[in-house]
Amino acid sequence: MHIRFPQKVESVIASIKRKCLPKTLFFRTMMLIFVPLVVVQIVSIYAFWDGNWKKVGRRLSDNLSSNMAFVIKMHNENADFEQIQRNASTIYGLDVTYYSNDDKHSVWRENKKKSPFVTGFLNTALQQQFPMADTEIFIEDHHSKLNILVDTDKGLYVFETSVKNIFSTSIFGFVLWMIGSALLLFVVATLFLRVQVRSIAQLANAAEDFGKGINTKFKPYGSVEVRRAGLAFTKMKERIMRQISERTQMLAGVSHDLRTPLTRMKLQMAMLPDSKENQEFIQDINEMEKMLDGYLAFVSGEGGEKTSFVDLNEVVTGIINKYRKNSNALIRYSTNYDVSAIQGREQALRRAITNVIENAFHYGKTIAVKLESDNKRLELSVDDDGPGIPPEKRDDVFKAFYRVEGSRNKETGGVGLGLSIAKDVIVSHGGSIQLSESELGGLRVLISIPL
Repeated sequence: MHIRFPQKVESVIASIKRKCLPKTLFFRTMMLIFVPLVVVQIVSIYAFWDGNWKKVGRRLSDNLSSNMAFVIKMHNENADFEQIQRNASTIYGLDVTYYSNDDKHSVWRENKKKSPFVTGFLNTALQQQFPMADTEIFIEDHHSKLNILVDTDKGLYVFETSVKNIFSTSIFGFVLWMIGSALLLFVVATLFLRVQVRSIAQLANAAEDFGKGINTKFKPYGSVEVRRAGLAFTKMKERIMRQISERTQMLAGVSHDLRTPLTRMKLQMAMLPDSKENQEFIQDINEMEKMLDGYLAFVSGEGGEKTSFVDLNEVVTGIINKYRKNSNALIRYSTNYDVSAIQGREQALRRAITNVIENAFHYGKTIAVKLESDNKRLELSVDDDGPGIPPEKRDDVFKAFYRVEGSRNKETGGVGLGLSIAKDVIVSHGGSIQLSESELGGLRVLISIPL
């Protein structure tokens, strides 16, 4: 059940989730474990403090102040003070010293130099036991002894005792036990989740590689749900690969069946007298072969080619040099030689880049090609000074068999499959291809491929 809030509140909540929530499954799951665990620890410690620490601390403070009051009472009844000192040290763990009213002022000033110690339980108990006296509590430098001063009308009593007499150390053991058990649970949960998340991450990498044409081996493991997802992906991949293989074999047979009669027709036409009608017929046959090559290249998509590391700088340089020999166009090429190799299908990438550069040579007199890369992506931009493509038709040119009217017609542009093939190849490598207006006045084609 989803509680609906006003739109502004929903937007604020969504913004907080984007900024504060972890992005990965591992850290989100750990947060689901860690946050309730911390809350339980805080509640438990608070309950222990309220139910045990306060009661024990108050009781210890009351006992200590009662023992001090008993010592002072015994002294006031003219008992042997030396005997009182021995009994207080032996029975109560109190070292007591008495100073008369004439000497107490120097002793009071000397103790004032020590660090004051504030504890609510002991201060309250002292005020209740000695309502007519001034009391102060000081702690020694090593924080193990307390000096408690009780200034009465008959003199000053200085009591020295251990800090343990007013504090229970059981809470520290309880806190250590809680923290230790929480850390143990955190370590076990981390080890378990790493196995589960690793399986999901490998499944995602295998799916991403398969989308790029890389056949990565993946063996499902982990929880039942993760194994089911892995097995479903493996079966789906096998079905897709089998379908691609069957389609490729079928197209190879169709290609052979269609090329055979076309070749036979060309041989027959070569034996006929040379005439204008025969030349036109031969041109039609050549155009049919060209169209057939384009159709088969678009549908087959290099399905059987294996992936390898491809140096795109070398590929682009080879394509440009080929067109430089057969074209009068001016071409500029700049590249970043630091990173230019990617993992992919070399022939498919060569075909896609050739189609893009070939279009630039067809429709422009000046071409600028630029290859850039960083740690994440590799970008290839091809600019020309040709007629360009209207913005409203830039999405349509990637459709199969679509041709822009005007200068980009069948006579100069082929059958309308060049950019379709290029986009199919680039997308299969996990990249993107975009069209925009060039600084040269024509068309800019930007190809982006992840490294």
